[in-house]
Amino acid sequence: MKRNKILSLLLSVSMLTALTACGSQGSDAPAASTAAGSTAAATESAASSDNGYVLDKVTLVVDGTFNASVDAYQDKFIEQWDVAVSEALGHPISLNIQQLDHSSYVDGVGRLFASGDYPDVILLNASQYAEYAKTGLLWDMTDAYDNAKFQSHMVLPAVNQSVRIDGRQYGLSTGLGGGCITYVKQAWLDAVGMKAEDVTDWDSYYAMLKAFTEQDPDGNGKNDTYGVAAAGFIGSEAPYTNYLPQFWQNAYPNFTYDGNGVWYDGFNTQETKDALLRLQQAYADGVIDPESLTMGTKDVREKWWSSDQSGSFGAFTYWSGYWNDNLINNMDKNGVDSGLARLAPIAEMDGYLNRESPVYCIIDDGDGDDSREQAIFDAVFETMFDGGTVQTLWVYGAEGYHWSTEAETIVTGEGTDNAKTYEYKDGEFHLRLNPSDPSALWKKNAIDPSSMICSLENGFESASDLTKECNEFFSEHSVDAPHSASCDAITNYGGTITDAKNAVIADVVVKGGSVDAAMENYVKTTQNMVTEILEQLNAK
Repeated sequence: MKRNKILSLLLSVSMLTALTACGSQGSDAPAASTAAGSTAAATESAASSDNGYVLDKVTLVVDGTFNASVDAYQDKFIEQWDVAVSEALGHPISLNIQQLDHSSYVDGVGRLFASGDYPDVILLNASQYAEYAKTGLLWDMTDAYDNAKFQSHMVLPAVNQSVRIDGRQYGLSTGLGGGCITYVKQAWLDAVGMKAEDVTDWDSYYAMLKAFTEQDPDGNGKNDTYGVAAAGFIGSEAPYTNYLPQFWQNAYPNFTYDGNGVWYDGFNTQETKDALLRLQQAYADGVIDPESLTMGTKDVREKWWSSDQSGSFGAFTYWSGYWNDNLINNMDKNGVDSGLARLAPIAEMDGYLNRESPVYCIIDDGDGDDSREQAIFDAVFETMFDGGTVQTLWVYGAEGYHWSTEAETIVTGEGTDNAKTYEYKDGEFHLRLNPSDPSALWKKNAIDPSSMICSLENGFESASDLTKECNEFFSEHSVDAPHSASCDAITNYGGTITDAKNAVIADVVVKGGSVDAAMENYVKTTQNMVTEILEQLNAK
């Protein structure tokens, strides 16, 4: 395996970003009962190779999107996984989870790889995956995936076809990538006399932002609100524009390709210049929160639903699906009017971007023998989609802690004005309380139940009507994001190019400088690197 490529990769790791927005979710719980479902689908797939290789331990590295964190019964997940998988494989096996900090996951992965302390399985976002696949670190699982037993109940086969690189598969995606839509506070629309359905193009969208900024929509008598805020003016992970889509419109400020499959630098285009000028105007007009330059997703969320709406904002582009529920629940908890409208894409956009899915990858030990890697695939991925016990663990977490089928009464927000009581009968599947937030129920663990690639055959269903409705809205109004670019030159120069892009954004958006001058400087700084990248991309 070509480990010598790792150093150059780590030098450019700053171009990569952590996985999509997340939040730990959990539940208070009694002792676990017998796990539901069956591991029959995985029983024949013992984690041992034909030459007798036996796997007794798996080390897994994840970020915050694995919601069963240390503080949310991760120990119970591991305990139940160990028992179920050992039973399925016919010999003892244990799981060790290393959960790195979500906000610095990319740097954490880089340090982990630099140390040479490789895990067995690691979760990577689309950009990380495209880069690390070129190093030889990731095992080619194409044959294992094509012949996997879980193919018998596959419901979304196209998902993993789309993550293949040059026809080969180095990672497994558990479900659809998903994407962001724009939510708007209905109370603020009412306060300024506007309707979501009337926001149809850039002019009407910007008029809404100005009204939210200038017309005191929170009613506190002060000029202290913003039209919109985001975690960065540009994203550093694909699809790059998803938090401010109305500003970027159809610009794609990264390497992308035209209708003939020819790659080009999407940052150095007129579409990107136009987007930067829109951001410049919004910054100068004060309709975009200036802290968007440095805020993370958690910062933005907490401003959105803060009990003190001074300094808050009215339009928020964030993840679809169950995040619709999360936004409403957190607004309710903080006494904020939780009425939300969803904006359809404005006329200047093709649609919201459906991102490439994050993937779980197996680290190749480089010995030329696939027996260890195949055993890991069988232990982790074959059981992950067994349709029963182990898949339920990945989707919902530990029985008796994250979910249950026993008769019980659950009260969310007990002792508050927003308390809500749920009654469940014996045998009725239900989610339990979130241990970090007793005002809400647990949502999911590491696999989204509303978009997983294989069916869960025990009938457990948790997606709310609101989540389903929001997913349908996104599906109706989304288009697929371009595939991530990947080549050796991107590995070598990606970090430098990202720094040059950020310099352009600072000069144009924050300082109000000339977009043409800033772009000329970008070209001077990156021209040789960009040329080499495009030569490699277009040579494939």
